[in-house]
Amino acid sequence: QASTPPSSWYTSQAHTDSEANRVFSSSWVYVGHLGSLKESGTFTAGTYMGMPYVLARSADGQLRAFHNVCRHHAAAVALGSGRQDCFTCPYHGWTYGLDGRLRRAPHMRGIENFRAADYGLRQLRMRTWGHFIFLNFDSNDITCCTGVGSFEAQLGPEGLQAMEAAGIADSHLVHVASQSYTLQCNWKVFCDNYLDGGYHVSIAHPDLAAGLDLTTYSSTIYESCSIQSCQPKNAAKVRLGEREAAYAFVYPNLMINRYGPWMDTNLVLPDGPRRCTVHFEYWLEQSLVHDSSLIDSSLADSDQVQQEDIALCEAVQRGLHSPAYDTGRYAPGLEQPMFHFHKLLQRDLMGSAQLEA
Repeated sequence: QASTPPSSWYTSQAHTDSEANRVFSSSWVYVGHLGSLKESGTFTAGTYMGMPYVLARSADGQLRAFHNVCRHHAAAVALGSGRQDCFTCPYHGWTYGLDGRLRRAPHMRGIENFRAADYGLRQLRMRTWGHFIFLNFDSNDITCCTGVGSFEAQLGPEGLQAMEAAGIADSHLVHVASQSYTLQCNWKVFCDNYLDGGYHVSIAHPDLAAGLDLTTYSSTIYESCSIQSCQPKNAAKVRLGEREAAYAFVYPNLMINRYGPWMDTNLVLPDGPRRCTVHFEYWLEQSLVHDSSLIDSSLADSDQVQQEDIALCEAVQRGLHSPAYDTGRYAPGLEQPMFHFHKLLQRDLMGSAQLEA
């Protein structure tokens, strides 16, 4: 008897602002992968939902995450990515090591109650898992990486184990490509499309469906993630191997897909209530990274699916603004992953997960 969330969830700026404050700022969120951060002295700076951060591997080999905010007057201390042994603020020259310690603060000598040790970059909670880097912007308490509030607690041990069993945390895969898409729709429309239990695949993606045995499609719900899985058809097994396709959703906005020799991630980021950007990263088994024909054809197939989904998602967004629509219904037996996603949002936004089942 459950109904889907009201259209205001997808059209309201106030609702989008609430999500930024109560969903993205309080969850472990995926920000990137380890590919360019394997050696000492490497760093990459980014912005997540307006929050600047920098990832850096210092001389001791440790990877750390910091707010990319100078402790003097709040300018960014790092730009882009690369290799260097310190960060120097372009505003007043305050200099920090890649371990976050303040090394130099011009004209600050003799200032009362100023200790350089107290003015290092503020560290962020960080967790690596397989290729992936997750941050939590909720607290400056960097000691809180286990127990309640930890990455493991958010996803739940069973969910982590299931994703690892599906090969999703396989760190031996090689990164081969990146692609980004901008969609004229709310970020949740893209997530909902992903989480419909394969409902739309046979209708909207005929070429994709031709390689899948959709009678084997199933969904399993975990603490803060879900996994949809499907067996390939016999003809596809020769091309993709015997691996079952697994489509994992990690709340709030990360999708990880493992199929044949491939893995790809889809990170969807809001840009207001009616627009989002989806960043795709592709990994491949080591033995196939020089097979340019396979890579080109597989990426073309992926792009075809994305173009088909973009058309659907943008059409849905237009419909959500119509006075003819406010809420819909869930398809029983299929859309449990979507329902679970909405309950998690309800919990974070309103302190309750009590959408009626």
